Amino acid sequence: MNLKFTKMHGAGNDFVVIDAINQAVALSAEQIRLIADRHFGVGCDQLLLVERTVRADADFRYRIFNADGGEVEQCGNGARCFVRFVHHHGLTRSRDIRVETACGLIVPRLEEDGRVSVNMGAPRFAPSDIPFEAPHGALSYGLEINRKTLELSVLSMGNPHAVQIVDNIDSAAVVELGALIEAHPRFPRRVNAGFMQILDSSHIRLRVYERGAGETLSCGTGACAAAVAGIRRGLLQERVEVATRGGTLTVDWAGGDAPVWLTGPTAIVFEAELILI
Repeated sequence: MNLKFTKMHGAGNDFVVIDAINQAVALSAEQIRLIADRHFGVGCDQLLLVERTVRADADFRYRIFNADGGEVEQCGNGARCFVRFVHHHGLTRSRDIRVETACGLIVPRLEEDGRVSVNMGAPRFAPSDIPFEAPHGALSYGLEINRKTLELSVLSMGNPHAVQIVDNIDSAAVVELGALIEAHPRFPRRVNAGFMQILDSSHIRLRVYERGAGETLSCGTGACAAAVAGIRRGLLQERVEVATRGGTLTVDWAGGDAPVWLTGPTAIVFEAELILI
């Protein structure tokens, strides 16, 4: 099977993006893992499929697969790269695009300056919506890891996130703790683990250990989750600049049921044809 693909990244969060509208695509989890492998494949954090939609209120459908081959609900940086992809390949001329995902409809927008903004919808905090095992909702929760209790904000941005505040993300045990948090039994579908350092009320630094991918250079929904957690706890303003290892993202949230907006850069790295034997 030969597949044309585009390698892209959004603030260092990298993707293999495949047009499944103009070519037949049928990939197994094993094939996705091979494509994502940085030594034996192309290498990526996630693989994105651009598909036709059957919904009357959507322009496209897109599916997201983590490097481990598992399909997930949402990816903020992936949604932004999606917009750049469909414009680059002439699949649409519209700046505002309605896209069907596994967690519902999202509305990304190509800005005049070339950046892409995504309406990520309203965050959800009820434990059953995340999902997270807790008797009731709270601003933060204690989670026992290695006989220590971590204070975490837990929420859904279409996918589950657990965010903790750290003094310095450079010295935080992101890989070790992230893996333990991701697989904690209180998260029945696993979770993305965010490590947030607050610089001031409108600037944070962030590292994210992503479910099924490990630590990535950037995570769009992770940036949204961290900003929302800080705003909700009264620590951050409504607009937050999120500095990740791959670049800076901007998150806007007015609170309550208002949608979260994620804005940032995208880049096309190269285009090629993949031969799967």
